[in-house]
Formats: sequence, structure tokens, C-alpha cells
Amino acid sequence: MAKNIVQAWLGDNFYQLAPELQQIHTKGGVLAGEIDVILGTGISKFIGQRLAKKLNIPGAGKMQLKVDISHDEQALYWRRVFNGTHQVESIFQPQGTQQHGYWLETTGPLTMKLTVDVVDSAWHWRCLGFKFLGVPLPVWLFPQSKAYKRIENGQYRFFVGFHAPLFGHLLSYSGLLQVQS
Repeated sequence: MAKNIVQAWLGDNFYQLAPELQQIHTKGGVLAGEIDVILGTGISKFIGQRLAKKLNIPGAGKMQLKVDISHDEQALYWRRVFNGTHQVESIFQPQGTQQHGYWLETTGPLTMKLTVDVVDSAWHWRCLGFKFLGVPLPVWLFPQSKAYKRIENGQYRFFVGFHAPLFGHLLSYSGLLQVQS
């Protein structure tokens, strides 16, 4: 069986992922469920609201999320739809392999240089750098991000969060998603 781009990039570490994560990254699919979007407080809330707007996330609270994941030979594609109205599309392009490379995630004018750590069968993104409108920027200029996906009782648990030194928690969205047939 030919390897897809995720298998090729992760190498043997691909098989350390939970089988459900392996499947969604080889066959693609649609995940859906209720999530929580949480903003910080005080000035952090203001910054988090601006970040949510830039990411096209419709504010704080409980909402529905649908994620369509697919790939071809060049990239992994994620199409997220919040409450059926706010769409966020990301293109993940592998560069090299896990040992000597990274992923480029492009979402609108922002490109993040990411690597993946496989920990306890889960996928953890780690940010290595940023470009805005193609211009490289120092990592310290952007909020720190934390993102992971793991399997919990057969469902897809994920977390994406942003934190800034001096301000604390800015924005996060997380939940438990089910594979749609």
C-alpha cells in the first residue's frame, strides 16, 4: 500500500498514533460535534475577541463544529465550519520528514511553521515560526499556541488554544467530535 503524505512525513511514528487518528489521516473524513469557545478576561478577552475575528471564529460559547479533512499528494486540507456559518480553511504542506522537516499551515494571510510530536498515541502540534503576508516574523511577536488531537472513548478530542505572556489565556476552542458517515 502506498503511503500518503502524513504517513510519509511521520515515518514509523505514524504507527504510534491511535488507529482512529491513523484512519482519518489516511482516508480523510468528516468530524462534527459541540465545542466550547472560551475567551480570556479583561484585556485578554479584548485581544482574544480580535484573534477570534481574524480566525473567523464566531465569539465565545457552545457551538457546533464540522471539520472536513482530506489530502492529496501535496497537502492536507482542513475545512472547519463553526455553527454552519463561519468557515476556516487551512492547507498543511509537508516539508521533508518529521526528523528533518516541518509542516507549513496556511490559513488566510498567516503561515505557521509547525512540527508534530506523537505523545501517548496523540498528535501534538508545536509552532516553530510564523509568516504574515509572506514576511517572516519572530515567534515572540505572536501568542503562544497549544494544539492537540487524541482519541477518547472512540471519539476525537481536540484542543486549540492561544496564550500571551503578561496577558494569559486569550482564546481556545475544544471539544469532542464524532466521525460522520
